[in-house]
Amino acid sequence: MQFIKALLSGEFFKPGVFKSNQQNGKVRVGIIGTGKIGADLLAKVQRSPFLECVLFAGRNLDSAGMTYASKLGVKVSDKGINAFLDPHNSCDIVFDATSAAYHKEHAKLFEELGILAIDMTPSQIGECCVPGLGMEEALRNRNISMISCGGQSSIPIAKVLADCIPDVKKISVSSIVSANSIGPGTLANIDEYYHNTKAGLRKYTGVNEFDVELHVDNVNLETRMFTTVMAWCDAADLDAIQGPLNEMLLRIQRYVPGYRLESNPMVIDGGIRIDLSVEGLGDYLPKYAGNLDIINCAAIAVAEHYAKCLLEDRQTQQAPAIKTGLQMEY
Repeated sequence: MQFIKALLSGEFFKPGVFKSNQQNGKVRVGIIGTGKIGADLLAKVQRSPFLECVLFAGRNLDSAGMTYASKLGVKVSDKGINAFLDPHNSCDIVFDATSAAYHKEHAKLFEELGILAIDMTPSQIGECCVPGLGMEEALRNRNISMISCGGQSSIPIAKVLADCIPDVKKISVSSIVSANSIGPGTLANIDEYYHNTKAGLRKYTGVNEFDVELHVDNVNLETRMFTTVMAWCDAADLDAIQGPLNEMLLRIQRYVPGYRLESNPMVIDGGIRIDLSVEGLGDYLPKYAGNLDIINCAAIAVAEHYAKCLLEDRQTQQAPAIKTGLQMEY
């Protein structure tokens, strides 16, 4: 609520608080965490018409991610979270691509600095957001959770099933990803992954019972992400599902072009099953790493929505929360 009050009062837009780049009209962002996810986020920010990365922070200047950022001419720092205390590194948005444990500490500082934190970790702190289902969260909260790769891929389909099928008893989500596209951090935080995915499913579907599984393919190392979503129910009209399903597919593809259905809805073992896959954009990450790419694409969509609201308010001197026509565009 503090952020909304600040927006309505105009406090957020006082000089020195809104930190957009005066010359190029972009919103200043930082990235903390210089691994594969952080580097891929940087590649996506670099081509954004609304975002400018002013700081790429980690702890090892010799890492592959730091080297990549330096070659792009982006400012790097090995001071980690402390780099954001330097007023020369002020920004409006930070992507936290570290770990759940670290984000619990980082979140406090970002809140104090008035920075919107987009949490790429399963820390369970921020408000869950799936861009294709609305992005009001980005204007109402200071910490946004991107849930998980399984959540971003399955929740839009699960919502269609929950909306179109009466009395869904349970929703099951099973994803398989390449061993080359899942890091030790995800495996170390697997319980948080399951918890976050279930929390996102519960928020958007209203269903209370879920099964969530994540499998790693150690044989086909270039397999793209595959996800199966099942809604357990007594009966369902498959024809009534197809239209909303196609509409949802188009909404997600606006920010995740490689998101596609692998099957039409099928009746199997007392439930309705839908299979989907995700192929990445091939920026810093390989295209088969759709599980990493979908969460990054979702994070960029949130950041750009937030940035567009800030930039438009700078031009019109109106607060995003009271304007019309600023709902999500996906």
